[in-house]
Amino acid sequence: MSPLLHHHPPNNDSFTNIVSGFNWESSKKKGGWYNFLIKSIPEIAASGITHVWLPPPSHSASSEGYLPGRLYDLDASQYGTQDELKTLIKEFHSNGIQCVADIVINHRTAERQDSDGRWNIFEGGTPDDRLDWDHSCICIDDITKSGDTTTNSGGTGNPDTGADFNGAPDIDHLNTRVQRELSDWMNWLKTEIGFDGWRFDFARGYSPDITKLYMGNTRPDFAVGEIWNPLSYGSDGKPNYDQDGHRRELMEWVKAVGGSATAFDFTTKGILQAALVEGELWRLKDSNGGPPGMIGLMPENAVTFVDNHDTGSTQKRWPFPSDKVMHGYVYILTHPGIPSIFYDHFFDWGLKEEISNLTMIRIRNGIKASSTVRILASDPDLYVAAIDDKIIAKIGTRYDVGNVVPTTFKIATSGNNYAVWEKQ
Repeated sequence: MSPLLHHHPPNNDSFTNIVSGFNWESSKKKGGWYNFLIKSIPEIAASGITHVWLPPPSHSASSEGYLPGRLYDLDASQYGTQDELKTLIKEFHSNGIQCVADIVINHRTAERQDSDGRWNIFEGGTPDDRLDWDHSCICIDDITKSGDTTTNSGGTGNPDTGADFNGAPDIDHLNTRVQRELSDWMNWLKTEIGFDGWRFDFARGYSPDITKLYMGNTRPDFAVGEIWNPLSYGSDGKPNYDQDGHRRELMEWVKAVGGSATAFDFTTKGILQAALVEGELWRLKDSNGGPPGMIGLMPENAVTFVDNHDTGSTQKRWPFPSDKVMHGYVYILTHPGIPSIFYDHFFDWGLKEEISNLTMIRIRNGIKASSTVRILASDPDLYVAAIDDKIIAKIGTRYDVGNVVPTTFKIATSGNNYAVWEKQ
């Protein structure tokens, strides 16, 4: 609300709508985040949300959960206890909402140092030796950086199969013990805790073949990978019009994982916010006349979003322009792909009613991940598109859309420089 040797679209519900159920400050909530979030479930369910993405559930060296250590120790989470999490998930399930766990397995923090003072002795959080690893489970080429200090964790495993993460030792996912015990832990999250699916954090940190293996071993109902690479930029500092290479990277990852996973559509986010910031809505139509992001080529596997705990919240690493956020939701909630709503926008920005209006229009008209788009206008100040010829969405400062919208369509919702029509 913040989710292929041969392409098989994922088994997503036709009306999959995700909400990210946390932000970067949620772990600091007095009384615990799980206990707080459970009060919001009726509002989430009433808005047509089908999946909630929850934060990393395990013990972590950082309160937000992204430097996990004792993976089985859910009681040490800053978000709440294991029992509180199970109660939360059970309540979501009773309201027809599936729960997606944030799976952070690229890297891991050690419990203690070895005899040479290197942090590479891991503890799994159980009385037995599950996930109790040592240097043999760390990539041999791993380097950890803290400020200006670079340390070698003494890894003796295989070379890293993906991008390096500097904040903690990178785990050797070619190690069969690692594969087996992480798969067992994820299946425990399903059977014992109640999770239905996965959000793979920093998924470019290991080979898509590895993700494919974990997908096969755990068979989630839903999965989405975070493949966050920069867009291509021109000499003027703006994103290039053609981002085909960027979206194809996402598509190739999905194909390599086997087709049942989805990927966050960072291409669409980047193009959409550039188009809105610059008043260049022509960017929203590619050279083939379709949507320019991943949703233009592989929409069933694309999770669209406006912001999340990384790009927005208090981190603001790549924030959507705050005065254009609703335009972003008009786009992703009317267009193909699997839309994801950010917690802050839904609950803290006073946009719940406007966003809920859009989700209801989406559901009422059967707009789904694979819906078709016909772009009717893509000028600097006006973008208009018909989706499945059931609804028409407009964003942009130009008020007069001329005769672009047929008289058989009636206004369903509107706001500052946006409108959506439904076919009567």
